[in-house]
Amino acid sequence: MYITIKCALSASKTTSSTATETTISSSTTTKSATSSSTISTASTRSTSFTTSTIASSSSTSKTTTSSSPSSTGDRVRYGGVNIAGFEFGSYDTCGILTAQPYVDPTNFVAQIKHFVHDDGLNAFRLPVSWQYLINQYDGDSLGTNKLDSSNFATYDELVQGCLDAGASLCIIDIHNYARFNGYIIGQDGPSAAQFASLWSQIATKYASESRVAFGLMNEPHDESCNSADGGVMNIDIWAATLQTVVNAIRSAGATSQSIIMPGKGWTHSITYLDASGDGSGPALMGIMDPAGGTSKLVFEVHEYLDSNNAGGSSDCVTNNIDSSYGRGGLQNLADYLRSNGRVAMITESGGLNNANCAIYLCQELSFLANNTDVFLGYTTWAAGGFDSSYELTETPTLSGSTWTDTSLVQACVAKCFTGSC
Repeated sequence: MYITIKCALSASKTTSSTATETTISSSTTTKSATSSSTISTASTRSTSFTTSTIASSSSTSKTTTSSSPSSTGDRVRYGGVNIAGFEFGSYDTCGILTAQPYVDPTNFVAQIKHFVHDDGLNAFRLPVSWQYLINQYDGDSLGTNKLDSSNFATYDELVQGCLDAGASLCIIDIHNYARFNGYIIGQDGPSAAQFASLWSQIATKYASESRVAFGLMNEPHDESCNSADGGVMNIDIWAATLQTVVNAIRSAGATSQSIIMPGKGWTHSITYLDASGDGSGPALMGIMDPAGGTSKLVFEVHEYLDSNNAGGSSDCVTNNIDSSYGRGGLQNLADYLRSNGRVAMITESGGLNNANCAIYLCQELSFLANNTDVFLGYTTWAAGGFDSSYELTETPTLSGSTWTDTSLVQACVAKCFTGSC
């Protein structure tokens, strides 16, 4: 199985930063992307078409693809994109950060306003690193583990901008891969109590805002990183850690917000199913909500469209609905969630900006629309700090007062939410 490593180097205000996405297996390939502070004025990439062109291409694709699920006319509750950038800072999937990123919340908020007002999208995931929030880049230490007033104020500009734009859901996502500088939270890294303290502080800030959701952690996994025991996460310990965090969030007065919970296994569908052996499904099923019920405890899912489920430069080969290419299958996950009375949200998915990937992504998002009892919606990867050289970019470009979306956003991300794709 392939493993994705997403990393991004910090940038100064005048210098672009390079974000790399590396796929590792018995054979290794490397994909590069660039994040820049000048993305709002970048020229439209060659794969960004006019809306009319994409509509025609998408229509043709659907008539020739027999596996495309038919639309029931339903719509998921949430549809949108990730606004990446606050998690950048010379790191990999071990949650190691050594430098603070340059971020442009004004530009990021302008993108969100475009997505809301021009495209009709309503949900945005806002990745940020634990290190950025506490301004701690000196190695293993958490320091005081207190929110840094300056950094948090800057991140809050993005959150408030998301809310002010009229979004229905603004997801705060701690993008640390269940680690702090290579060590597993709740095991050989920060304690469950320290992780809960971080979330308690965040929850206190947004306790009265029901449109904020708490994405507890991005993509927990079993890679070794700095752990002496090989980096394998104990799923029972992880579930107990998440329970501690859920309790802390509710104790902070944030009782109306959804809490988005990740299993391990990069939060692919299969990690929740019996076929994986991870045990994430039963473990997360046992987490209780002090606010009552389970409707606000949401399972987090990441599914990409390439053969190794990693995203990057590989072309798309699957819509993730069945179990081909080693997937758990969204159909199997839907059945599992339905039988247990639970819901999930795809918070990362995507592919290259080409017609082939549009076929598969539209099929995937149409499947969600046909199963709205168990899937709340999606946020695809990613806009924000990525420019047009990044293979999975969904960052719109601005010319004068006109925004132009990437082809995949036009063909699927926006169209599947506001109409039928």
